[in-house]
Amino acid sequence: MTPQTHAAQSFDRELVLAAMADSFRKLSPRLQFRNPVMFVVLVCSVLTTLLWAQALAGHGEAPTGFIFWVSLWLWFTLLFANFAEALAEGRGKAQADALRGSRKDVIAKKLASANRHATIAFVPSAELRAGHHVLVEAGEQVPGDGEVVVGAASVDESAITGESAPVIRESGGDRSAVTGGTRVLSDWLVVRITSNPGESFLDRMIAMVEGSKRRKTPNEVALTILLAKFTLIFLLACATLLPYSIYSVQAAGLGHPITLTVLVALLVCLIPTTIGALLSAIGIAGMDRMIRANVIATSGRAVEAAGDVDVLLLDKTGTITLGNRQAVAFHPAPGVAESILAEAAQLASLADETPEGRSVVVLAKEQYGLRERPLEALHAQFVPFAAQTRMSGVDLGTRQIRKGALDAVGKYLEAQNSHLPPLVKRMAEDIARRGATPLIVTEADRTLGVIELKDIVKGGIKERFAEMRRMGIKTIMITGDNPLTAAAIAAEAGVDDFLAEATPEAKLKLIRDIQAQNRLVAMCGDGTNDAPALAQADVAVAMNTGTQAAKEAGNMVDLDSNPTKLIEVVEIGKQMLITRGALTTFSISNDIAKYFAIIPAAFATTYPALGALNVMRLATPQSAILSAVIFNALIIICLIPLALKGVKYRALGAAALLRRNLLVYGLGGLVVPFLGIKLIDLLLVLLGLS
Repeated sequence: MTPQTHAAQSFDRELVLAAMADSFRKLSPRLQFRNPVMFVVLVCSVLTTLLWAQALAGHGEAPTGFIFWVSLWLWFTLLFANFAEALAEGRGKAQADALRGSRKDVIAKKLASANRHATIAFVPSAELRAGHHVLVEAGEQVPGDGEVVVGAASVDESAITGESAPVIRESGGDRSAVTGGTRVLSDWLVVRITSNPGESFLDRMIAMVEGSKRRKTPNEVALTILLAKFTLIFLLACATLLPYSIYSVQAAGLGHPITLTVLVALLVCLIPTTIGALLSAIGIAGMDRMIRANVIATSGRAVEAAGDVDVLLLDKTGTITLGNRQAVAFHPAPGVAESILAEAAQLASLADETPEGRSVVVLAKEQYGLRERPLEALHAQFVPFAAQTRMSGVDLGTRQIRKGALDAVGKYLEAQNSHLPPLVKRMAEDIARRGATPLIVTEADRTLGVIELKDIVKGGIKERFAEMRRMGIKTIMITGDNPLTAAAIAAEAGVDDFLAEATPEAKLKLIRDIQAQNRLVAMCGDGTNDAPALAQADVAVAMNTGTQAAKEAGNMVDLDSNPTKLIEVVEIGKQMLITRGALTTFSISNDIAKYFAIIPAAFATTYPALGALNVMRLATPQSAILSAVIFNALIIICLIPLALKGVKYRALGAAALLRRNLLVYGLGGLVVPFLGIKLIDLLLVLLGLS
């Protein structure tokens, strides 16, 4: 069972019951002190409880029943706030419990060296340390996080990612990382362990998803400080009202001064309790939504930064395009038959196990009926692709066939005292301008023609980039292709800019240049060569299938290893920020209605003229105060689903979002309390509690 499934199944009953129990545990003053707004509510709840006890003893400053109900609903306000936070944390803990269930202590085959045939010692996985080598064969679990140093195998990672399709893990390249708890389905692997007990990727995931271990983000800290200032201002204002009330009564010789119970109710209703109660839940829920997208964020700061991203850097292959370039046509040089070009291209590709190489063999077979020939019978000496030469090929006796990039083959021919025919060069450039990749084929010093490899842009990706543009986010494609090919793909995909012939140094420089403009950058990567750029980016999503270096450099890990997830990550981050802004707007707007409910009631006997402000025509001063206190508590529980689910995100500009926020949550926060307080007042009158 995946963590997501477990959380969904246990949400209705188990999580709610656990959250209710945690609501009482969180009444601890030590925990409440972290939230200044709710700490003030706690102090006020204790004070009204003491005033109620005093009233029971016959020395009450107000009717016993009135003090009791005010005190009770203040405690409910605290409990509802704790419930919101506990429910958000509970969903993360459900994820963590499911992950713990997938972790097993297995017996590992520890090798004396990296050689598969080295001496084997059977040890518990808990005794493995970083640097140890283990052999994992078909049907066995990988005992710990590591890098494949020898072998290739099909691995079932469903326990971690929830995806049933197996993946290939092999030594070298960007698909060498394996995770403890996954299972080898075929063949075997020699794995070098990269983590010590308690430091594995699974352990880090468990720690990350537990909401209780989450730290506040900078924006959240800033908002907490702002709410604390509001609370202090209202605290000072309410504290000065008592002496003014006493003075006014003594001077006029009429009426009664305001009571402490009423002052406490006034303070709790005026401070921003709604957003103060839901702030932690919003932040935890943001990380939880990221987890449900199968992305593990190392901190709330990363989720928040995702919402403020200005620039997205996306790799071309596998992100913008389908990932596997396919040979679609042979373009012979002048005087060369197309069948001759196809035969030479096929021979040069027989040992090429890349998707591109295999597609060349298939295309020659389909178009000219050229069958694959047995490699032994050809006595061929294949020349593998090298990063230095950027070419590959085959030697068949005196025949030397090569295929490679335009500039690489050009240099090769110059070394042979030959050159590329101008027509072939123009042909290759035309292919590149169309967004395809040209591969030049030569035999000795003769150019035979060009293979056209087509990179297919993913369906719907252009619309996604248009959506990013509406959000005010610039998209930049990163590719190792030449500038002509990169420009064509960029135009077809609809990105705003591109970086061609990208090297690790070029990626790092681009990110630093953008950040120097005070803009936030997000990127994804899976290779060791991506690690410097990932470490520099503000939001760095590492692929789970990538190298250990990439995962350590990033501040998020995508368990699905889907590079397009970067777009979803940004949307989740923005949704969290919008939710926080919407509920803050609603909370502050709420206070206006409470002024009209409580202030006329609180000073009805001291300043009778304030009765004109009782626009809601509330029944009695006690009913008005109690109605406001009850609404203040109930609105928290009503908004918990919105805080956990988040405000629906739409790709709008900042100005449009602000207008929408003010219209929906500003105006809504103004109107709803008037209706809610009046309805509660009518119910109190009906129940005889006014």
